Amino acid sequence: MKKKNKLKNVFRYVVLIVLMFVSAVNYNLFLNPNHIVSGGANGLSIIVEEVFGIDPAIFILIFSVVILIFSFIILGIEVSSSSIVAILIYPFFVSITSGISSISFLQSDDKLLVGIFAGIISGFIIGTVCKIGFSQGGIPQISQIINKIFNVSIAKVNFFLNAIILFAGVFVFGLSDILVGIVVLAISSVVVNRILLGISSNKSFLIITSEEEKVTEYIKKTLGHGVTVFNINQDKTKKPQKALMTVIPSRDYYKLTEGVKKIDKDVFFVVTDSYQLEGGI
Repeated sequence: MKKKNKLKNVFRYVVLIVLMFVSAVNYNLFLNPNHIVSGGANGLSIIVEEVFGIDPAIFILIFSVVILIFSFIILGIEVSSSSIVAILIYPFFVSITSGISSISFLQSDDKLLVGIFAGIISGFIIGTVCKIGFSQGGIPQISQIINKIFNVSIAKVNFFLNAIILFAGVFVFGLSDILVGIVVLAISSVVVNRILLGISSNKSFLIITSEEEKVTEYIKKTLGHGVTVFNINQDKTKKPQKALMTVIPSRDYYKLTEGVKKIDKDVFFVVTDSYQLEGGI
């Protein structure tokens, strides 16, 4: 068992190193040459290089290490240690791949197409890094620090910091380049969610109806799926009200919605994506 865990841990680090290399190629091939500022340390380094002429690899390393030091002090070793490897190897890869943009057959004049492709790669890398239990540090780490000190939502802080970087990019590179950066950021966020959550193949229904017996029978006998029935009205002075919950394959979505509406035209239901289904009989 210990040997298996060690091999799994080694595999995680190998995957992280490969991802950081691909991320550096993405930065030097697509983001930096096209001045695509999409937030984060990458976006900030592109602005800093343009304004002050500081080498991106050096800036990213210094910026990330400074944030890491504060993270160790404020968030502790357990939270901060997951980003050490990425922080140290990513700037190195950025430095050694800096000349890749000069390869002619890899160049493209279609900035939007480049942005879309860069966003997909960025999202895949960020999502996979999180999924294997690591962190890349930088802006997300700043958000965690501010959350710990001021109790402000991490999502809000992250959005605000990235918005500042994008806003600064407008003054340096102009609006058109930053609009591409926003596209990259949006695509990246979607891909990250798909990597972390997967693609939903099931729908979860919460149904409130006055015809719970007929609806339950329809779901069980006609569609062939299980149903959980539970009380939602705890007030004993009022008539008991029940709710039904079921998870069905997405292909049966319209069969269920239309069938239930025929049984009870006043039915109320909520539908959400279901990403993981375990247990049951």
